[in-house]
Amino acid sequence: MGSGMAGRLLSAGFPLAVYNRKPEKAERLKSAGAFVARTPREAAARAEVVISMVADDVASRTVWLGEDGALAGAAPGTVLVESSTLTIGWVHELAAAAAQRPCEFLDAPVTGTKPHAAAGELLFLVGGSASTLAAVRPVLAVMSRDIVHLGPTGSGAMLKLINNFMCGVQAASLAEAMSLLEASGLDREKSLAVLTNGAPGSPMVKTLSARATAGDFTPNFMLGAMAKDLTYAVEEAERRGLTLQTAISARKVFQQAIAAGYGDKDVSAVIESQRKH
Repeated sequence: MGSGMAGRLLSAGFPLAVYNRKPEKAERLKSAGAFVARTPREAAARAEVVISMVADDVASRTVWLGEDGALAGAAPGTVLVESSTLTIGWVHELAAAAAQRPCEFLDAPVTGTKPHAAAGELLFLVGGSASTLAAVRPVLAVMSRDIVHLGPTGSGAMLKLINNFMCGVQAASLAEAMSLLEASGLDREKSLAVLTNGAPGSPMVKTLSARATAGDFTPNFMLGAMAKDLTYAVEEAERRGLTLQTAISARKVFQQAIAAGYGDKDVSAVIESQRKH
């Protein structure tokens, strides 16, 4: 995701410094004109806008905090944009740390997958100051099909968890439906045509069923990441006195898939894992 976003910024003519914990993954961007920094701090020191796209809370803490973290390199007034899917608690903690610099902060996670990132078709879900968003909108615009300002800090992160938990529930239900369909002896192709073209046929269901039918589990969105997002959503709901029963059930399906060795495959591999379960 981050690579595709960086490529869009370069193609739009923005000067760009990048950091990846595996420098070899940044070679293509280096060839396209990006400066490859040795640390997040070095990358941030060269930037007016710092964007993070990483896997989870642990990775986000690592890239922002510490002596070599991006916060240590960011000059006062720098706009910090966290586009990863994270817990609301960590987003607020990071926003407070940014204010100490003092820097501006937006939580701006995205919907979409690797192809959407490469094509500039992400949807940014933004929490934070409207004036800060206005300042960086030209940067976000080259990576997106739309930018939705949802409210104060944490708003974007909250909707992203809700979005992904609903996607996870759909994926898990499709996986179980496919298992039942095949166990009953129904014609797979005809049955899938009914499901994907009827009421259950959301964009998510259509995409995952097509990938599973093709047997292509090259990750556009990793199965393990969906399990993480479901966990974050369940825990956030619990903090608010709610129980997301469908998310809990879906998480179990994904945990079974991870245990079966599908964690680093595309999320559509949850269907294959249920066939083998």
